[in-house]
Amino acid sequence: MRLTELHRTTSFRLATLFLAMFGFASILLFGYLYVEITGFETERADEWLRREHAELIRDKPDDLVARFENQNRYDPHTQRPFGLFDAGGHHLAGGYPGERPVIPAFDTPFTLRLHGLQHNPPGRCIAAGFPDGRVAIQCQNTRELDHFDEELLHALLSAAVLTLVIGLLGAALIGVGSVRRLDAVTASIKEIVAGNLSQRLPMRSKQDDLDRLVRVVNGMLDEIERLMREVKGVCDAIAHDLRTPLTRLIAGLERAQRRAQTKEEYRAALENTLAEAGGMLRTFNALLRISEIESGVRRESFEPVDLAAVAMDALELYEPAAEDKDISLVLERSSPKPYPMLGDPSLLFEALANLVENAIKFAPPQGHVCVRLFSDASDFGVSIRDDGPGISVKERQAVLGRFYRGEASRHTPGNGLGLSLANAVAAMHGMEIRFADVQAGCEVQLAKPRESPDARNCSREAASASSASG
Repeated sequence: MRLTELHRTTSFRLATLFLAMFGFASILLFGYLYVEITGFETERADEWLRREHAELIRDKPDDLVARFENQNRYDPHTQRPFGLFDAGGHHLAGGYPGERPVIPAFDTPFTLRLHGLQHNPPGRCIAAGFPDGRVAIQCQNTRELDHFDEELLHALLSAAVLTLVIGLLGAALIGVGSVRRLDAVTASIKEIVAGNLSQRLPMRSKQDDLDRLVRVVNGMLDEIERLMREVKGVCDAIAHDLRTPLTRLIAGLERAQRRAQTKEEYRAALENTLAEAGGMLRTFNALLRISEIESGVRRESFEPVDLAAVAMDALELYEPAAEDKDISLVLERSSPKPYPMLGDPSLLFEALANLVENAIKFAPPQGHVCVRLFSDASDFGVSIRDDGPGISVKERQAVLGRFYRGEASRHTPGNGLGLSLANAVAAMHGMEIRFADVQAGCEVQLAKPRESPDARNCSREAASASSASG
């Protein structure tokens, strides 16, 4: 931004606005000081004139000439010129220069020019009339007072101009500083728009309003970069994971085209093809399911749910599969009371079913799978524990991503989306998936914090619903 465009910046306008407000307040203050100081000096001169006037009125008429001549001897610089004039206006006594001036009012102080003195200085005077027609005038030369007023006004104006210059300079500096910061932010934004998602907006250590906004935007950019990495990872994973089944599908069709002679051979080739296509369709359905859950559309249909009832339903569904592998599948609960929360029962069932299915899949023959309902002061939920190969600590976060297959599951059927779906359901319900540290096997917890308002608001409703269903 050029300096000629500085006046368009918000910071410069705010600074000039505050300068204008300060200038207006300063003008009022300076005006008040000027009026009060000059008024005080004038009032002092008027008080002195009134005292002299009162003494003059009390004197005898025959002593006026002597009084005025005596005062003139003690006033060689004519700072307080007195004058006594006859009825015709001719000078009789005193040091007042010239003839009698025009008197606007008697017995009241007034201002006039002392003609006859050097530079015709201003004066503050009071006049008295006597029965014989004579007029006495007493004045105070206010040249020094006027000079003081001029100097005071000059000082106030100089201070105002200096304040204005300093204020405009400060506004310009503030505006330039803000423009530089905005230019740096704009340059960073242009880099981000150009595709450099690792770029972040610059921050200072002042922790001002712009820094708070930049911190929020940088957090948003971190989330966008994470999502973009996930999108890229999902695209790469889809291409990688679907390449193998597509290759097998095409290879099977080509073999059937070259070798199949009988209906049974064609039927076997078609069955293999349908199985491969069905697996790919299930993968895409799982991806669409995760996207639907992450969008939060189903959150509007939340209702009171007993998590214990959902866990028991999932357990009943997989009891036959556990029996086929000779696996002990048991349910434990720390309390016979319901585990109430707001949620979508079908999604919660789907998440728990995925976790139980994984536990049965990786548990060894004659192994054990324990589904435990827990509740304590901090949270409540369901844990699923098996005695299979487990998940290493470094893989615990990665297995929640889409298509990730751990070292222990490389040769196990699946598409790597079960934990991703369970994690999406958990996030939708304000829950989290945690991996407990166990000596052998794996323990996955689906936990909901106690401070969640859902658990507090619907506990009674879910409890009554569970009692009614029982």
